[in-house]
This record gives sequence, structure tokens and C-alpha cells, in this order.
Amino acid sequence: MARKLFGTDGVRGSAGEFLTAELALALARAAVELSEEPRPQVLVVRDTRESGDMLEAAVAAGITAAGGDALLGGVLPTPAAPLLVRRHGLALAAVISASHNPYQDNGIKFFAADGFKLSDAAELEIERRAGEGPRPSTRIGRVLRHAHAEEDYLSELERRYGTLELTGMRLLLDCANGATHRLAPAILERRGALVELMAADPDGRNINAGVGATHIDALAARMRSGAYDAGFAFDGDGDRVLAVDRRGEVVDGDELIAISALHYQRLGLLDGGGVAVTVMSNYGFHAAMRDAGIDVAVTPVGDRYVNEELRRRGWRLGGEQSGHIIDLGFSPSGDGIASALLTLEALGGADLAERGAMHKLPQRLVNLRAEDRAGLARALAADPVEHAVAQASAKLSGRGRVLVRASGTEPLVRVMVEAPSEQEAETVCDELCRAVEAELD
Repeated sequence: MARKLFGTDGVRGSAGEFLTAELALALARAAVELSEEPRPQVLVVRDTRESGDMLEAAVAAGITAAGGDALLGGVLPTPAAPLLVRRHGLALAAVISASHNPYQDNGIKFFAADGFKLSDAAELEIERRAGEGPRPSTRIGRVLRHAHAEEDYLSELERRYGTLELTGMRLLLDCANGATHRLAPAILERRGALVELMAADPDGRNINAGVGATHIDALAARMRSGAYDAGFAFDGDGDRVLAVDRRGEVVDGDELIAISALHYQRLGLLDGGGVAVTVMSNYGFHAAMRDAGIDVAVTPVGDRYVNEELRRRGWRLGGEQSGHIIDLGFSPSGDGIASALLTLEALGGADLAERGAMHKLPQRLVNLRAEDRAGLARALAADPVEHAVAQASAKLSGRGRVLVRASGTEPLVRVMVEAPSEQEAETVCDELCRAVEAELD
């Protein structure tokens, strides 16, 4: 049975149209029915979207209809959920968020008692049960408020970063009008930093609206004033972060992972001596890790795949260029606030603008649209395209790299080239695009 509702990061779509209250109730009820506990305790958290109240009520109804207790944590970053599930020994957590998507969308994802996302098999069973329609039950749970959820999450961050000294450091935070708008400044101010905020006034509709980790230019422009030592931009649900140095230069996930990997290596804390990243990671990252004697495992795009690879190998650190950074030594999921703290710890008071962890090669990325996924597959399998990719790869061998792949969410061919110079990256990318476009016509 193929999954129809769950993607790589839960169920996500237009709130009220695709993700209705009825669907949310059915999913939550089915998830609780899978629990072996007689009265499952289920944490429910959400981001700042206006549809969050509706879906929170529906999820709580589904949980209680299946005989579980719904513990409402309110607005919290997604990564708080797996930490609190572990802290309190809960059966499950349900997160209501569409991450970096616009406010019109929303989503639901579940975390198991161990803090990790549910398995594919569990998600398939939830889909099957949710599709069966309502079922009578005499087991009725309760809806309770988790009054200390925010402070419990901050306590987990303090447990790991309580000795980090940031006194006098000037930080600018872009909270994307999302779930980090209270807690990110709170923990950094506790460590002594002087914090200023932007996009920290959510109104239900302004989440990710031209701000946050997916719209980093707003933070970069403010950073060029020279008034701050470093800036951090979170996405709407707080599971990813990007940084900007005092010159306004963006520090992406590759660089943040490189900074952290070298830090843990120096401390002897890089479990397994390696890191896991996706196929999108810059060639410069691989070169830097090779020079440092750090192994690199490569996964498909998606933090779920990075997480699975880390667990398989017994490693602790990995992530994505987009800013999902996973430190299994702290949490079973990516955590934007914790990643910002890890970056500051790794710098040890040094200037982010002088980071020097890796040299990022110039990159050119072009998306080419196909009529449908069948046409996309034919183009990628065509001999002229495979020949062009082989030629380009040979040309850049040892100096850069080529990646031509299908998008996982749209009928797009993504053509990416990294080379020692902007001009060479553009030239090689143009050649590949011509080869692909010829097969898409």
C-alpha cells in the first residue's frame, strides 16, 4: 500500500481544504489507537498559523475519542515536542505545523515515545485506519493544558547549553513570525546576549511572509548595518536555522554543520568520526571534511533520511544545506534554536565572519519544468542527458560536481553545478540545461 497522505514530513496541505478538521481528527484518533498504553498521554503543539486553533481542537478530539489524554502545549517550536515526549515519558506527540510553507497551509506530524518520527509502517496504518471512518467507543479521554511546556523546553536547552557564556554579544534574530518568537530570545538572553528581534509579532497570517530562513535577505540587509555580531533566521516551526555574519554574508546549513563538526572533533565528541548530509551539500563541504579526516555519508534530500542514516551508523551530527541540523547527542530531531546555540558554542567567542570552516564553491541551480512526472523520468533516462552529465562530471572531477535530479514534490528537473568559478559553473550548467530541455520538448 502506497502512502497517500503522509509525505517525508507528515501530512501537509491547504488548511480547511485538504487538511480539514475531520481529517485531523481521524488521523489523531488512528495514531492513538496504535498505542499499546491503556490511556496514552499525547502532547499537542502548534505554530502560529490562524488554522492552528481549529486543527488543535480537532486533534484533541481525535485523541480523546480514542481514549487518550490530550496535553495542549500551545505554540512551541516543533523540536520541543520530541524533547518533551522523552522528558515526561509520553506515548506520542502531535505537531500542527506546515514548517516553512505560507500561512494558508498547515500540517500534522507525529513523534513516537522515543522522540523519533513514526515509522513508514506506522504512518501507513494510520492512513488505513483514518480512511475507515468513525468508530463507536466507550473510552473517552481528557483535554488538559500543559502549563509548563515552554519552561520545560527551555530547561532542556539549559541542560545542554547552561555553561555557554554570551555576555555582551549582540545578536539579531529573525523569528519568521513563527513558533520561536518567544523562546529563541529567552534562552539567548539567559546566556547573556543582547538580543534584538525582527519578524517576532505573529498575527496568524504573517508566518514566513518574506522573512525567516526561507527569505534570508531581510536579515542580511539588517546585518549590514554593522550593529550586530551575528544574526540567526529561523523558519516558521523552528526546526531549521540559517546564520548571517556582521558583513551581511549568509552562512548556510553546510557551513554551520562544518563549524559544528570541527568543534565536536576537537572535543572528541564527534561520535563515529563522521557526519551525514544530503546530495545538495556543497562540494566545498566535502573537501573541508576530507581535509579534516571526517567521514561524510550522503543521503537523499530530506532531514528524515539524514536522521535515519545517523542512527544507522551511530553518528551524532548531520543535516541539510537548508538549515536542518540534527545533533542526536541532544535531540532526536533538528532544532533551530539548539543549532544556533551550538554554532555560538563552536565559535567560542570568535567572529562568525572569520569562521573559515570551509570554502564554499560557486553554485548554479536551475529548475526545468516537465509536463508531468512521466516526461521528467524519460528526460532523465535519455542517452543525451546521461552523456552530458557524464561529460560535465568528468570535466569537474576533483574540482566541483554536477547533480541532475528529479524534484520530490513537483514535476521539475533540478540541474545543479558547483565549480571553482562563477563563470565555469554557469557555462557547465547552461550546457546541461540545453541537453535536458531538448528531451523535455
